[in-house]
Amino acid sequence: MSAARARRAAKQPRRRGIGTPPGTLAVPPGARAPSMHVIAYGPDRFGELDIRGVEEAAALRGEWPVVWLDVVGLGDEQVLLAVGEAFGVHRLALEDVVHVPQRPKADLYGQTLFIVCQMLSLAEALEIEQLSLFVTDGAVVTFQERPGDCLDPVRDRIRAGLGRIRDGGADYLAYALLDAVIDHQFPVLEQVGERLEALEDEVLDHAPVDVVAKGREAKRDLLTLRRIAWPQRDAINRLLHEETPLIQPDTQPYLRDAYDHLSRVIDTIETHRELASDLMNIHLTVLSNQMNAVMKTLTVLAAIFIPLTFIAGLYGMNFENMPELRWPWAYPAVLAIMGAVAAGMLLYFRRKRWL
Repeated sequence: MSAARARRAAKQPRRRGIGTPPGTLAVPPGARAPSMHVIAYGPDRFGELDIRGVEEAAALRGEWPVVWLDVVGLGDEQVLLAVGEAFGVHRLALEDVVHVPQRPKADLYGQTLFIVCQMLSLAEALEIEQLSLFVTDGAVVTFQERPGDCLDPVRDRIRAGLGRIRDGGADYLAYALLDAVIDHQFPVLEQVGERLEALEDEVLDHAPVDVVAKGREAKRDLLTLRRIAWPQRDAINRLLHEETPLIQPDTQPYLRDAYDHLSRVIDTIETHRELASDLMNIHLTVLSNQMNAVMKTLTVLAAIFIPLTFIAGLYGMNFENMPELRWPWAYPAVLAIMGAVAAGMLLYFRRKRWL
């Protein structure tokens, strides 16, 4: 399988088998075994620990105003089912947690709010990881595919008691996590923009670069970003307009701010997409100009040699009655005439600014 086909196959959502009952969990092959980390806090206290059993996290719900259970790894079906049972997660939602990647969305299952978003990173290639959030009364449960995320700023704010995060409820924690995911998209977009600008400079400087391949890669990444940003903004818009007791009125302004950030992300994506499309046009224009310059040079050379070829052909016929054949200075004279004709044409072309 080629690298391109493998990349496309990796982006396809894993589906359960045909005829499988809804809510069936199919653990992805090679998925990491789950590890669980809990952060519990209130306005004036804070606790953090790694746990082995879901019961420990469930027991903390009655002791702390807000409990955040972070599950990293999707490789154990029994652990996922235990988390779902302890925190009231619907089986259909758990199925979407396992079958990654899902389209960003926000769904309400009884007293549990289910939110799907995508975390982005850009190194050699664009990498996407699904973050699944479950918001219940006094608790937030997150599922990640692998270690490493963009949520450390939220953890640091909880540890240090910065801002109003410890005074807020589970809905504000969910907003803070969404906001961290959205804000992390800006550095990724900046990297894409810098690559496009560097590619544009190389094209304009006539540097030897594979513009078509790099341009297609950039457009493919931007299309992926667009497919993530638009439904993610729709999901937040649904949270803003759908009444649910899980989202408090004082959290609505912050969600509107996250909506505005996503609008900026979408605007930036569209701008970069236009630049990527313009790069191809610029590349073709540069190639056309280079070809025109070559053709102009060849045309000038051909135009100069046309009269020279006529003179050489005329005196190359060697007819017996041609008087010039017997002149002692005939050969130098013809060469001088040909040189004068060539110099005159070059001067004429330069005055016309064709050279």
